[in-house]
Amino acid sequence: MVLGVASLATCGIVASLIGGVAGMQPEATLPKPAPMRNITWGKLNILQTTDTHGWLAGHLHEPQYSADWGDYISFVHHMQQEADRRGVDLLVIDTGDRIEGNGLYEGTTPKGGFLYDIYRQLEVDLLTTGNHELYLMEAVDNEYNIMVPNFKNNYIASNTNYRMVNGSDLKNDRGELVPMAPRYRKFETKHQKAEIVAFGFIFNFPKANKTNSYVQYVEATIMEPWFQEAMQENPDLFIVTGHIGLAMSEFKDTIYHAIRKHHPRTPIMFLGGHVHQRDARLYDDRAFGIAGGRYFETVGWVSINWPDAPSLRLRDAEKLTFTRRYIDTNLLSFYHHTGLSGEAFETERGKNTTQMITNARKAMDLEKLYGCAPKTYWMERAPYGHEDNVHTLLTNTIVPEIIVNPERADIPHVIFFNSGAIRFDIFKGRFTRDSALIATPFSNVFKYLPDVPYRLAKAVYDILADWETHFPGKKRPYIMFTGISECVQQALQESPVSPETMASLAKRYHGQVPLNGDGEHEGSELTEGYTTSDDFGDDGDDTVHRGFDTYPTPPMMQSRIGIPENEELEVVDVVFIDFLWEVVIEALNKAKYDRIESGLPRLSYNTSGLNEDNIKLYGDGRFDQMLTSWVSKHWPC
Repeated sequence: MVLGVASLATCGIVASLIGGVAGMQPEATLPKPAPMRNITWGKLNILQTTDTHGWLAGHLHEPQYSADWGDYISFVHHMQQEADRRGVDLLVIDTGDRIEGNGLYEGTTPKGGFLYDIYRQLEVDLLTTGNHELYLMEAVDNEYNIMVPNFKNNYIASNTNYRMVNGSDLKNDRGELVPMAPRYRKFETKHQKAEIVAFGFIFNFPKANKTNSYVQYVEATIMEPWFQEAMQENPDLFIVTGHIGLAMSEFKDTIYHAIRKHHPRTPIMFLGGHVHQRDARLYDDRAFGIAGGRYFETVGWVSINWPDAPSLRLRDAEKLTFTRRYIDTNLLSFYHHTGLSGEAFETERGKNTTQMITNARKAMDLEKLYGCAPKTYWMERAPYGHEDNVHTLLTNTIVPEIIVNPERADIPHVIFFNSGAIRFDIFKGRFTRDSALIATPFSNVFKYLPDVPYRLAKAVYDILADWETHFPGKKRPYIMFTGISECVQQALQESPVSPETMASLAKRYHGQVPLNGDGEHEGSELTEGYTTSDDFGDDGDDTVHRGFDTYPTPPMMQSRIGIPENEELEVVDVVFIDFLWEVVIEALNKAKYDRIESGLPRLSYNTSGLNEDNIKLYGDGRFDQMLTSWVSKHWPC
């Protein structure tokens, strides 16, 4: 396998096009010209999105990711035209988590009132399900009743099922299980006539099985008769789309080996996601994977090439060339790769989609102003404990003030929450309804256990913060992986990538390190952005950026209210964000057991019979609503 080396352009004509920018949302910031790397075309090419989480309006505060879904539709149109001109194939693929995380999805009741119709304006060749499509019954219903019909056989669900429930009584009506969508797809490409067998997997996700969906573990799925039947095919290429990190065992161990058992030399293309990182991985010289980032910041590009020879099929070619590129989603990147700009770049469908987004944002009043942030608060670009870190702001200032139970306000209490309580950075300036829905897209409330022995409460936090030490061999529960860093940590925990060192893993997955001067750009004015390192080196990003440091985020945090620093109390209230209730109970029981094992005096707290329904609320209101009230009070414009 040879990795094609793309040439590096220093913007040239693209830099002169800044005055001709069209498209984007009215509130978006214009992108800045930067040195660009070209894409390399092959005989088979792929554009991939993943983990868009509703960001179809683009990033209004981040110019390097300011293109919207309409701009992407125009980009795809021109790339398809270029593929036709060259006589090569181009596939458009999405690998899940299209919802939850942005006002464009969160801003209606029920959620997604505009998003599904906006998304469907793009013609997608293959797409599959992410875990965020499966958390809530309403979202699962929308996937089955809206998304699958919109894309018909292009939607693939190899191990995801829909539960035909009459109403919402899952306890008494488990319903019939049916495939969410076709299990796999066979098709032939337009120009090269390559025969494709495509799958669509999600990682082993047991939480989905508590709703009207059911995810079959990948290890069981590959034993199904339909999968064994698919292995009898003799395609030119297997395409495995999946809401799975490229380093996770479902891809690199289970599915990869299941295919290689029957097809030791057939090329395999993995399209991954879930871990919110730009990544490319080589499984062998004929098996390659890419994951195109998160939040519609990135469009992944892959090309596969093989020698020109009469009647030589892809599967029979001895030498394959894979290339990859991570395209920043802004108009200057799109202009550069299409060679078009301004009105020549716009398409009717793209413009109409941009207008659909504008109209939807107005209808949802997403520019409603709550206040103005005095500075930018980062999730990962300032260390936890620093005044510029958003979790520090949450822990020390916001949570103690807004999570209040007037009837128990005088009782000392600890408040537990995980890093996913805030989902994204808060930027200096206008804090709008959209900002709030981006920062806190989930409808969470806080619950509590009253009068817990203080020593047990302290132990509970230690267990939650360092789960693996207290439960040796037991993986951290999935619900505790909800922040960006935690998604990465889950992938690394699932699949340690020996013999790489942890330092190289940090570089690989956090990827925000300055390029080691390539000579051509030293001293030039670069914008901050991704500087990705993957299996093929550090030249994958289409835009040459100036890197920045990122810092790990602790998985769990706590605010302590009314508890003197060095004083032992008898009892406290243990308050926690609602979806942590199971792990809080488990940690509390473990703390009681550990005291007995250590010979310490027994401390009792009855957790028998506690469940999601009978654990009491601590105060009124949802976290997102309380946050906006706090902003209105403390951040005047």
